[in-house]
Amino acid sequence: MEVLRELVVLVHLTGFAILFGAWAVEVYNRRVQVTPLMNIGLVISAVAGLILAAPWGISDELNYAKIGVKLVILLVIGALLGIGMSRQRKSGKVAPALFWSIGILTLLNAAIAVIWR
Repeated sequence: MEVLRELVVLVHLTGFAILFGAWAVEVYNRRVQVTPLMNIGLVISAVAGLILAAPWGISDELNYAKIGVKLVILLVIGALLGIGMSRQRKSGKVAPALFWSIGILTLLNAAIAVIWR
């Protein structure tokens, strides 16, 4: 059971890497836009995170406050991605503040996962 849980953690980290990596590529290329790959990373990370939040019969207690905070941040990132995609379709541009918020919140979510014990 522990091996399966660790595989889900790997998938969760892969989702984060896809989301943050796609955002970092846009920063590197000096394009302020939202890509479908960011949405894919968000979905992978969200599904794996929800699976990890389920009780697995492990001896450790789940930190529900941490899970709740990470879920709220994930929902905000999803909303920002949705708003960004919509504005990008209509006007061809995404507000820089919205674009940078996506990256900062994604990094914050990873920081909470690592630092908050």
